[in-house]
Amino acid sequence: MTDVLTLGETMAAFRASAPLRLGGPVQLSVAGAESTVAIGLARLGHRARWIGVTGADEPGELIRRTLRAEGVDLTLARVDPDAPTGLILFESRVGDISRVTYHRTGSAGSRLAASDLTAAFTGAGAPPRVLHVTGITCALGSGPYEAVRTAVTRARAAGTLVCLDVNHRRRLWSSTEAAAALRPLLPSIDLVVASDDELGVLTDAADPVRALRDAGVREVVVKHGAGGATSHSDLGSVHRPARQVPVVDTVGAGDAFVAGLLSGLLDGAEVDARLDRAVTTGAFAVATQGDWEGLPTRAELALLDHAPGGAVR
Repeated sequence: MTDVLTLGETMAAFRASAPLRLGGPVQLSVAGAESTVAIGLARLGHRARWIGVTGADEPGELIRRTLRAEGVDLTLARVDPDAPTGLILFESRVGDISRVTYHRTGSAGSRLAASDLTAAFTGAGAPPRVLHVTGITCALGSGPYEAVRTAVTRARAAGTLVCLDVNHRRRLWSSTEAAAALRPLLPSIDLVVASDDELGVLTDAADPVRALRDAGVREVVVKHGAGGATSHSDLGSVHRPARQVPVVDTVGAGDAFVAGLLSGLLDGAEVDARLDRAVTTGAFAVATQGDWEGLPTRAELALLDHAPGGAVR
């Protein structure tokens, strides 16, 4: 059985240490919110499956090769010979602030369709224990949005726990557009993950957490950035502070957080232990370069308990 199924677009990622307009060397890797979660879960020993579409090109092969190497199941991923793999450009601009540019209009990833999800909920080993979806996939067009809707509907019918990370990207769509797409999904969502400023996408209520809980969401986990995170559920509100680490690159930290959170959930951990693992995996992402490259294995989770500057011998 698949532990976690997720779907979305993964792109070839170019990272520059200086403004792109100045030229100079860049590093090539891959990036995608949902595949980062899948990699994080696979490194922690869980069975993660990613469904997405890549082009029949070298960037697409890089993505497929990378995810396979990280132990992510690509059985249901698809190659589209008529569309290119999307690109994302990162440039360090001021201190630890990065600027992101997308080249994903008309990409293979935007051709994800509801039909790509059919096999995920039928046949041997189906359905998954957890379905993880994000607002990013919903923002890519009508096809990807219908894929998310289909996945959520099928998961709800199968008794699969459904997790929604709002992951609002203002360069992809407005808050109004995001609200119109995501709010209808809420009756089928068990776990919502959002930053403080993303809660307003899901509800206009003065107390957004209470409104989401009243709508049937079993648990709302709010990320406070450097302030840690808080879980709200029938067990009450549980807060955990962020781990204190040097900030190297904040991109991907939220997805790393989700990987740790879902890992704890799959292990049957209590709320406080799930949050502890989530803020720990998030800290690994913040303290290392790249979206997913620095994410920990299960054996490495305790590394941050060592004093800064020490060596593990």
